[in-house]
Amino acid sequence: MRRLIVNADDFGLTGGVNRAIVETHIGGVVSSATLMANGARFEDAVTAARSAPNLSVGCHVVLVDGTPVSPPGALDTLVAIRSAEPDKFYSSLSAFAARAMLGGFDRDQLVAEITAQIRKIQATGLPVTHLDTHKHAHIFPEILTALLRAARICGVRAIRNPIVPVEALPARLFKGKPHLWKRYGQVRVLHTFSGQFRQRTKSAGLVTPDGVLGVIETGSVGISLLRQTLANLPEGTWELVCHPGYNDADLRAAHTRLLDAREEERRLLTSAELRQFLDEQKIRVISYRELVETFPENRP
Repeated sequence: MRRLIVNADDFGLTGGVNRAIVETHIGGVVSSATLMANGARFEDAVTAARSAPNLSVGCHVVLVDGTPVSPPGALDTLVAIRSAEPDKFYSSLSAFAARAMLGGFDRDQLVAEITAQIRKIQATGLPVTHLDTHKHAHIFPEILTALLRAARICGVRAIRNPIVPVEALPARLFKGKPHLWKRYGQVRVLHTFSGQFRQRTKSAGLVTPDGVLGVIETGSVGISLLRQTLANLPEGTWELVCHPGYNDADLRAAHTRLLDAREEERRLLTSAELRQFLDEQKIRVISYRELVETFPENRP
């Protein structure tokens, strides 16, 4: 059996992103979304989520390129103190990665900030069904350690598996798309964390999909490439990461590289063609809530 969680990231980024996520859930295939506790349109996203009770809502934990939820001065190892914006996280993923790999973050501060972001969502009354991280930061062991601890503290049962199944995504899929080759190479290198991720998540008692799709293709997802990707999908439960939205003034002011791509994904995720293809492939779309409910420990 092949099951697919279709998760929309960046819930709370802009009003247009919030609207697109609800539209692609009600009229499309999006089953889950992850909410940014520090998003500029957080309250609007909470209202939108309440209007779509079948949408499984998680926390999109932001530790890079954003602003902490914790009080100023509480996270001296997590923020770029010497930058022009000393109360913000590192804006460069490469700088963040280097610090994470060298053990430069205080683990208690990481756990405190992740917990604060989860608790902010839970305080609205929305149940947080799962966790993931902005820019897939928990691919790094130090961040994963903190995420697992925060998940247990907050009672969250599921997290994203950020490992791309490269064996199911042969390089030929990206022929004629040289702008994706670099990302494909990076994903292959990060795949070395796969075994450790599975073992540690299982030991922590959390449930996770078998892997993630849409990371290499971010910003370049079209029906042709998506059909090829899904046709190669192995048995198991997988997650498709997506970023639907409206390319409006708010989005262009949000410092995101994904502009027109969000419009394209919004149209794709509500298309009859994609629904038909999923049916033909016998791929069942589920939510993170359903994944947790079918977790062996929850069965009678």
